[in-house]
Amino acid sequence: MISKPSRHCTVELQALPSRIGQVRRIVSAQLRYWHLDPLIDQAALGVTELLSNVHRHAQPDKTCIVEMELLLDRLTVSVHDHDPRLPVVRDAEPSATSGRGLAMVAAVSESWGVRPEGESGKVVWFTLPAPSATALPTRPPRDIGRPVPVLRRAVDGRRSEHAPARSAVAG
Repeated sequence: MISKPSRHCTVELQALPSRIGQVRRIVSAQLRYWHLDPLIDQAALGVTELLSNVHRHAQPDKTCIVEMELLLDRLTVSVHDHDPRLPVVRDAEPSATSGRGLAMVAAVSESWGVRPEGESGKVVWFTLPAPSATALPTRPPRDIGRPVPVLRRAVDGRRSEHAPARSAVAG
């Protein structure tokens, strides 16, 4: 038995720089609507990197579909494009100005992957663990003098009470 219903959002677009910013804002707004504010930075960064790859590499066109699905305690964000060539993770030189997108997606997500769809393209996806409603603070603590631990994801993906809060995506 499924205890929570699935939530689903789909956006079709041309992966152009101006559209990528719009989709990042749509993703952020949708996650706020679903009360998943803690996932906004990670999801926005991941979708930005995947759409940038479509813009840079996809042939013959830049048309793609961004899909977000929340099922139980997992958010899956995927980007489908019409280019059947699969992405390759590269080791970027320290001075390189590109080539780190998939490594960044891997770093901020719980898991990620690619699913070929024959001649119709591919889907690149990543997942984020969704906090349960009981894990999210709903009101300020009554005892102001006592510190309240806030769980965040550390850089290595494990939970940590001491990981600094950081924003990976501006705007």
